[in-house]
Amino acid sequence: MELGLLAVLLVGALCWGPGVRAECGRCQPSSCPAVQCRVPELLAKDECGCCGRCLGIQGEVCGGQGLRHGRCAPGYVCLTSADGQRREEAEAEEEGTGSCVCKHDYPVCASDSSTYPTICALHLASWLSVHRLQGKIHKTHDGECKYAPVIIFSPKSVQNVTGSQVYLACEVKAVPTPIVTWRKVTESPKGVKLLEELPGDRVNIAIQVRGGPSKHESTGWVLINPLTKEDEGVYQCHASNILGEVQTEGTIKVTEKAARTKGKKKDGLQKEEN
Repeated sequence: MELGLLAVLLVGALCWGPGVRAECGRCQPSSCPAVQCRVPELLAKDECGCCGRCLGIQGEVCGGQGLRHGRCAPGYVCLTSADGQRREEAEAEEEGTGSCVCKHDYPVCASDSSTYPTICALHLASWLSVHRLQGKIHKTHDGECKYAPVIIFSPKSVQNVTGSQVYLACEVKAVPTPIVTWRKVTESPKGVKLLEELPGDRVNIAIQVRGGPSKHESTGWVLINPLTKEDEGVYQCHASNILGEVQTEGTIKVTEKAARTKGKKKDGLQKEEN
């Protein structure tokens, strides 16, 4: 942590200290190249206070001798990599060169119901939104936005013979992370739709749920082995959290496995011959 802070301070000195300023002659605005930044808020004067230059944002190169790579935008620091895997790459760069990194490295939820990786990313999105005449975006709270479950992957319908093994799977995403359960959809003699919680007392059915494959996602499986004719039907993957619930369905069709009679016929013929 101390080394990281030292790196920030050193590069900060390189970026802002008077000892590294380029030699500045008389300012001639007419000779300045045209500059087009992503948003006007990123436009600033160069190290000589003469020509326009875009301030760096996340991941962009900064610093260097005479600040030739420029400065970072407000909210960012110019940081050199302390990662050992990039040591050779860093050695190849000129002294004092770094990349812009947001000072506050945590996600935030915004008024457009989107989660941004940092407050700096939210500020950039807000500037872009304002210049598109879509209004300002502001932070609502730290951390990711909360939302009800959304189906990422629905179970596919399958068909197999009795005695085989089959499974259905579904993926759901939500914040907070959703709880996933499985039900079999049945119908009463009077035509009323019923939901049977699985696995219940079915010895040939197993339910498994795990987190992933991505953050705030849950994946659920229903595994049937061995498959029987009674297992045919519609299976519902149900997901819920404090903000809501959602469900999706898949179907299992079962075909009776043909009886093996060839061996029995041979046995019968052998008995008759004897």
